[in-house]
Amino acid sequence: MVKVKTNKEIEGRLIAVEGLDGSGKSTQIRLLKRWLELEGYKVFFTEWNSSDLVKKATRKGKKKRLLTPTTFSLIHATDFADRYERQILPLLKGGYLVLADRYVYTAFARDAVRGCDRDWLRKLYRFARRPDITFFFELPLEVALGRILEGRPALKYHEAGMDMGFSKDPYESFRVFQGKIYEEYGRIFKEFPAERVNACDPSELQQARMRETVRRLMDLKKFKFKRGGKA
Repeated sequence: MVKVKTNKEIEGRLIAVEGLDGSGKSTQIRLLKRWLELEGYKVFFTEWNSSDLVKKATRKGKKKRLLTPTTFSLIHATDFADRYERQILPLLKGGYLVLADRYVYTAFARDAVRGCDRDWLRKLYRFARRPDITFFFELPLEVALGRILEGRPALKYHEAGMDMGFSKDPYESFRVFQGKIYEEYGRIFKEFPAERVNACDPSELQQARMRETVRRLMDLKKFKFKRGGKA
């Protein structure tokens, strides 16, 4: 088990984005990353479900539809723990700004909708430090659904929540699944602090507000590369 240091003991800072599929959070966090890089700051980017350690097991389990809600949750927790220990925590200790496209709140939302106990989920991820800034991208459910479904030839089985038996129609199942996740996010961000972003605003305005928030809440000069490009 990772022994978590407090935010004051770790020089780096963690910024996470959360929200429904189609909210534009991935685009905005990548724009933020590019801006910070161009300004000469030490930046590391990580995204949900991207550990090489469990990709094969996840792919096999999904293909054969072997994953129960608890198994699905534990696989994602393993993926996250691997990235946390190998990437996120070392870079934070090294004084980097770590940008996360989805964080533990994704598990809290999706796994709770799949039937996992909320308290159990929070204990499962208790080793992970809280982000210094969490941006939660808010937009109406129907707008998010429209963005995702527009031009999409097919939905994947688990992406559509077909494993939950909401509907035999993948598009209807997806709508129900995303609706429940939407409601769960509402509960989560009453419990945990977040900077709310209106995902219906123009992209340029969203990005400007994110940059302003980062400047306001963080002492960015601490994360500048020294001359010669070294940390």
